[in-house]
Amino acid sequence: MQHTRFSHADVALLPSFPLSPDPTNPLTHLGTLLPGHDAPRTSGWDRFFCPPPCVYISGHGWRVMQDHLKAGGYGDSVYQICGYMCLDSSSHSQADTFKLLFDEQPNSRQLFACAKSLFISDQDKRKHFCLLLRLFLGNQQEVGSFQSRMIKVISKPSQKRQSMKNADLCISSCSKVALFNRLRSQTVSTRYLSVDSGAFIASARQWTAFTITMVDDQRSDQGGLVLSEGFICYGSVVQLVCTESGVALPPMVIRKVNKQHAILDVDEPVSQLHKCAFQFRDNPNAYLCLSNDTIIQYQAPSSIRDSSKVVLNDGSCWTIIGVEVVEFTFNRGLASIQTPVSPFPVITGLGVNGGGHVAMLEIHGENFSPHLKMLFGNNEAETMFKSPKSMLCVIPDVSVYSDSWRCLRRIITLPLSLVRSDGLIYRTSYSFTYSPELHLPPSARGATAGREGGADRGQEDEEDILLEKIHQEFTRTNFHLFMQS
Repeated sequence: MQHTRFSHADVALLPSFPLSPDPTNPLTHLGTLLPGHDAPRTSGWDRFFCPPPCVYISGHGWRVMQDHLKAGGYGDSVYQICGYMCLDSSSHSQADTFKLLFDEQPNSRQLFACAKSLFISDQDKRKHFCLLLRLFLGNQQEVGSFQSRMIKVISKPSQKRQSMKNADLCISSCSKVALFNRLRSQTVSTRYLSVDSGAFIASARQWTAFTITMVDDQRSDQGGLVLSEGFICYGSVVQLVCTESGVALPPMVIRKVNKQHAILDVDEPVSQLHKCAFQFRDNPNAYLCLSNDTIIQYQAPSSIRDSSKVVLNDGSCWTIIGVEVVEFTFNRGLASIQTPVSPFPVITGLGVNGGGHVAMLEIHGENFSPHLKMLFGNNEAETMFKSPKSMLCVIPDVSVYSDSWRCLRRIITLPLSLVRSDGLIYRTSYSFTYSPELHLPPSARGATAGREGGADRGQEDEEDILLEKIHQEFTRTNFHLFMQS
């Protein structure tokens, strides 16, 4: 998947190179911001974000632009990207802004930067904040400003028994998390669970967002994995899946860690910044562990004094925290656009109104403007701006997508995008589906009964009635909207 990722959210960036206006074209820039959605307010070495906010920039269109400028003899500084990250405070002093230095990742031509020294001061009393990222080309042309989702400031978790009353701190099934390990509790030795080329590794700089899913262990014994919803509690069977590559670890039992022991008889909810261990379900003596930069299975001995505890080593103790991934995808279109891509419009919901030839699509979201139009595939729809959070557009007739609609008896699914008046295209995760209902109208069924064995002309009339009915069903309210996974 192409993307730009920023640790706690993801962002995309846009080069000054003419790209195809086709939103399905791979010449696309996708940005991603990855930060954790909770941040500890502490002091000393622990005041820095852990895991640190990261930014990934990738996309075929970005690489094409770089190759084009290189072939034209332009200097490296023209197409290089730089960025600045800070908190969304009222004053952005230079001391509070972190400069991002992008490196090209080996074998991927993906750009990566990490705000390792970014932190929230213990003097900042806010309970929530956002991270802001500004990207520039080497010639000082601004790409745009991007914002993470809201981040909650939390204190270090209590070691007392947790309850569902602190639901905002509990880890829920199917949420995104990151795991890190600190040998001997030293900040400089922090390692993050990551995925590289399909293999699980321990990295000192890069981390991976995982979807943690609770597995119904009793039902899964009958074959396959059965996923469950709700808050994850210690003693539950979980599975960690990389959000980017889909690589997964085997099912494991999550255990609470206290004083370097895995506690086997605890069933309280798992909370943010808790220390935990992962016991392999099919090998109860083995625990997920790091050894230098390698992920291994540690064979843990039972406690001699207490059978409800298992002795762990430093590499088997992980800290868990919730994270977010925010992606921005766009391309330039045919024009060479010099203005920033921000503010970046975001669609949060869709709804269909009316029917027939006046079926309307309600668009809800943020950062809308009168300069935006809705694209159904490659076709621009008539769009009306209502407010920065609401727009309305006319749903195109299905005949727009086929000259011979009478021969069309299949569903049509089109990606939905937004296009700015200067040709900049914003990709979305939504699509729109036209779905015909192949039912004969009553008149057609009556004609069929009265013309059994009739002439070919009568059969053609019957087919025309059926096809007209299909077209009416296409253009009424029989539309389906859904989020793509």
